[in-house]
Amino acid sequence: MRVLSRAYTRPARRTSVPARLAAAVAAISLASAACGEAPADDRPAAAESSSPSGNFVRLDRPLAKPGLTLTDDRGRPFDLTNRTAGKPMLMYFGYTHCPDVCPTTMADIANAVKKLPEPDRERLRVVFVTTDPERDTPKRLNTWLAAFDPRFIGLTGDFDKIQKAARSVGISVDAPVKEDDGSVTVNHGAQVLAFSPADDSVHTVYTSGATAKEFDATLPELVKGAK
Repeated sequence: MRVLSRAYTRPARRTSVPARLAAAVAAISLASAACGEAPADDRPAAAESSSPSGNFVRLDRPLAKPGLTLTDDRGRPFDLTNRTAGKPMLMYFGYTHCPDVCPTTMADIANAVKKLPEPDRERLRVVFVTTDPERDTPKRLNTWLAAFDPRFIGLTGDFDKIQKAARSVGISVDAPVKEDDGSVTVNHGAQVLAFSPADDSVHTVYTSGATAKEFDATLPELVKGAK
């Protein structure tokens, strides 16, 4: 995986996910890293059925919103559960030095959000949680996210908290690794989680291949409280 000005690719690692996401993993090949996928035989066998459609899957059983308090991109404490309660939310784990998948995903989301009516844009929360908190300071997150939409929320803080929260919703996140040549390798899942305002739970997972058109087609339903 490339970081900073260096190009670096790290083989995907063996990962595990909660049982509730096992079928989704088998059906849609959830990426174990932003720039690569785990080999097919490294993915858990299906344990429950889910319904894949295009580049997103609707889960048979919802996933609860993780309890997580971090620092937002303005340097303030941010309690995810309380600050987003009853709001439609898209959540993504990534990092600002990511050369391709992260900025592409955020751009696609931003383009879809712009097409929503203004009241819906105000209700929707788009939360970007860094997987590289040492380099992703609040200031950097704020500047980076503002290029997509100034309303997007960036969160940074303790890596262990971030990793635990990610794993609770089936997202693989590895600690950043500084290589001998000074480059940094950051492996993370590349899915976007959609939380319904009806119950503050994940009912839909967008894969790393989700397009702007697919966000266009489904965001209005999410904002209205669809599960």
